Amino acid sequence: MTVIRQIACRKNGKKLVMVTCYDYTFARLLDNTEIDLVLVGDSLGSVILGHENTTKVKLSDMVHHVRAVARGLTEPILCADMPFLSYHGSTDRTLTNARRLVQAGAQCVKLEGGETICPQVEILTQAGLPVIGHLGFTPQSIHSIGGAYVQGRNEQQCQQIVADARCLQNAGVTAIVLELIPAKLARQITDELTVPTIGIGAGRDCDGQVLVLYDILGCNSGFAPKFLRKYDNFSQRVNDAVQSFANEVREGQFPTDAHEYH
Repeated sequence: MTVIRQIACRKNGKKLVMVTCYDYTFARLLDNTEIDLVLVGDSLGSVILGHENTTKVKLSDMVHHVRAVARGLTEPILCADMPFLSYHGSTDRTLTNARRLVQAGAQCVKLEGGETICPQVEILTQAGLPVIGHLGFTPQSIHSIGGAYVQGRNEQQCQQIVADARCLQNAGVTAIVLELIPAKLARQITDELTVPTIGIGAGRDCDGQVLVLYDILGCNSGFAPKFLRKYDNFSQRVNDAVQSFANEVREGQFPTDAHEYH
């Protein structure tokens, strides 16, 4: 079954599950779960590289991490974000940059934006590459938006997001991520479109959901937006485990005879 078919057949059916991943070790772990898509997101700029936002992520960063994740996956579809300014301007440049991600192991790419990027979406889909769109809060536009704010709170914004969704569908996207928009608007878009929607902070009525892996695990105790449910307290467990190791080393409890070679 093609990537497009695998994603499209979930419309009005079993919910799509997408999780971000940035390295080989976690990719191997995710490969043993029943998720549908793994996203090498440009969120790695904040989560892995320590940048304040995603605009500093380079194409070379994405290629590096896509290669690592691809080595650990066999089942889920691997999607890669095209980073800031890598798909604007000439369509030739867009194709060249997308090709680098595909050669690294991506099976589809994700682009942020609406009507303004539809020509790029069309050229990629015509070349045979599945594309996932991204509307609502688009992190690469944080300097123009001003922050991680809910979009679509007024009628003008709602109409624009709906128009953008229609345009992306007509341009050939396989699915659309809806981020930080009111649940009512997400439901309207989901009902109207024939391609699946994948929500993050967009309510329960989308055709699927996506979260950052490190957020699911509770790696950042200080990050707790309304839309997030943490399924673990990994930061505390890591602290406890490392502190236990340090205590045992200092008290002479590790290593023991069982850990020595004779």
